[in-house]
Amino acid sequence: MLFHIQLTSFEQIKTFVALAARQPFEVRVGNDRQSINAKHLMGMSCLDFSRPLNVQADCSPDEGAAFYNDAIALQT
Repeated sequence: MLFHIQLTSFEQIKTFVALAARQPFEVRVGNDRQSINAKHLMGMSCLDFSRPLNVQADCSPDEGAAFYNDAIALQT
């Protein structure tokens, strides 16, 4: 599953990392130049958050839908 997310605060980033860490599947986040493991806060802190990020989750459609809904809810 591939989707985009815009995280604008450190609190949103920490919450997203915690959400990704709870998933039993791999989650990668990045942009056109880099892709990192979304379960590691240190790696996430190196990304450019001025633009939306690509999120790639290697999961089933049902798992992906639940993860997507939880992740998108962070933007509100």
